[in-house]
Amino acid sequence: MPFRAEVLICMGTSCIENNSFEIRESIKGELKKHNLTEEIRLVSTGCFGFCDAGPIILVQPDGVFYQGVKEKDVPFLVEEHFLKGRPVKKLMYTPPKEKIPIPTLPEIPFFRQQVLIALRNRGLIDPEKITDYIARDGYAALAKVLSTMKPEEVIREIKSSGLRGRGGGGFPTGIKWESCRQAGERRKEKRYVICNADEGDPGAYMDRTIMESDPHSVLEGMIIGAYAVGAHEGYVYIRKEYPIALDRLNTALEQAREYGLLGKNIFEQGFDFDIEVHRGAGAFVCGESTALMASLEGKAGVPRAKYIHTVEYGLWNKPSCLNNVETWSNIPVIINRGAKWFTSIGTGDVSRSPWGGSKGTKVFSLTGKVNNTGLVEVPMGITLRDIIFKIGGGIKKGKKFKMVQTGGPSGGFLPEELLDLPVDFDSLTNVGSMMGSGGMVVGDEDTCMVDMAEFFISFLVTESCGKCVPCREGLKRMKEILERISNGEGKEEDIGLLEEIAFTLQYGALCGLGKSAANPVLTAIKYFRDEFEAHIRDKKCPAGVCKELIEYGIDPEKCTGCTLCARKCPVNAISGELKQIHVIDISKCIKCGICYQVCNFNAVFKK
Repeated sequence: MPFRAEVLICMGTSCIENNSFEIRESIKGELKKHNLTEEIRLVSTGCFGFCDAGPIILVQPDGVFYQGVKEKDVPFLVEEHFLKGRPVKKLMYTPPKEKIPIPTLPEIPFFRQQVLIALRNRGLIDPEKITDYIARDGYAALAKVLSTMKPEEVIREIKSSGLRGRGGGGFPTGIKWESCRQAGERRKEKRYVICNADEGDPGAYMDRTIMESDPHSVLEGMIIGAYAVGAHEGYVYIRKEYPIALDRLNTALEQAREYGLLGKNIFEQGFDFDIEVHRGAGAFVCGESTALMASLEGKAGVPRAKYIHTVEYGLWNKPSCLNNVETWSNIPVIINRGAKWFTSIGTGDVSRSPWGGSKGTKVFSLTGKVNNTGLVEVPMGITLRDIIFKIGGGIKKGKKFKMVQTGGPSGGFLPEELLDLPVDFDSLTNVGSMMGSGGMVVGDEDTCMVDMAEFFISFLVTESCGKCVPCREGLKRMKEILERISNGEGKEEDIGLLEEIAFTLQYGALCGLGKSAANPVLTAIKYFRDEFEAHIRDKKCPAGVCKELIEYGIDPEKCTGCTLCARKCPVNAISGELKQIHVIDISKCIKCGICYQVCNFNAVFKK
């Protein structure tokens, strides 16, 4: 007897942290209580992407979308919707400043403009069941490749698709595969394929989500890639901080071996290939290809000079093909639907050059001061404005947009005048930023650009491997200068000195991470120079962030004397009687900002 409905409950990291396990067990109990277990199928899925709305439940086939579900809501939800057929409006998504809820997922603005390729199965399958993946054409591309295509034909298809690496560099995937195969044939040596699952950018979780939601898509892509380059051994280098992704990846590997999709004589076509998982120790620099391979070999994870290409001399000095999680997950779709279909999405002309444009989609983690945070997949060429204001729902609390940072610590800060910039590899690079692995952080009027630049440089200082002098010493000096500026001790020549060190990094650092490490500082100065000058010349922080340059006060016309600020102040710097105007003793104030955060009448201000 077929089920009349499916209840898909998110089991991504964010929803798990918000008790989705407990919610699932509660739903099971209620379904059993109402004798609905034979009619309603409960499915534990991966992340839906709309992380700000979790925990999430999707009811199919109607597509009813529930968000912010709590365990106490379950009995009413099951009785009303699953027993009586009345969807529960109070659990549906309601856009900010609106009163009418949106009942179904496709109607929600966050999902409406997305185009799913890498995330095609998100929220639709149980990532721990290979049968769910197969039911959605899983491993059909592998069967097609092994039974009807030669390795050279597979490479030619990937080259024609214009797929570029989604891990940051944007190198054409097909050319990388071709070079690896040719190197192995020329030297008659074994080859390796490697999946880089070591994303380390602050706020980035694209690869983690794909592995949690759809691990078989990554494995299928790797097997196809291995066949194309002539490899029989593969590795997934995964971050130690990703326990859920690791568990689901290992489950997928066991299932693939059980089904004969990994191991000896796959699909009885004489092709042998298997994959081993290696856990990284959380070093950001190990996201760089040569450092990653050194770590795989058991050595210190430090980069080497890039003039020695890893496709020629990579892991154990053998030809090696490294792509990131998102890149591998695109491969089965390209094989199934064809390069021509893939090139119909995105920008540029692949026929003129393998670097010609940015084809397909890109997954971004949209975070920061935006209403709808989460994971989005959009066609290349969409504008920053559409991502932030249509998908992201605009800036929180109606505040003014100030900047968006793309590309993680190696990316750049882009101002309001660039909101209509198309999001693709070349357009972002031309304005001083980069695609990177897909981090996208939005800042509002309360964001200090000196503070933001200092944050990313401080991160890179701790993560630099220290092998080359420009990166090791240059980042430290930049951090010291930025700290000095934010403390009100900046000098007129500091801006020029920051630029000089940044240019030295760009041209003198050993690896790609070091060369791009200066991007946050250079773009912050380029687009927000007046803010640096205000810190240095006027000893003021326009955004009211840098502690040494601000003071807190209370507006007597707005203060109601509620005493909340005085009760919350950790150093008793606020005085005043109930229903009387309060004042802040500047000599005692430690500028923690708690009074500013808790005041319900906007009486506390920064100056």
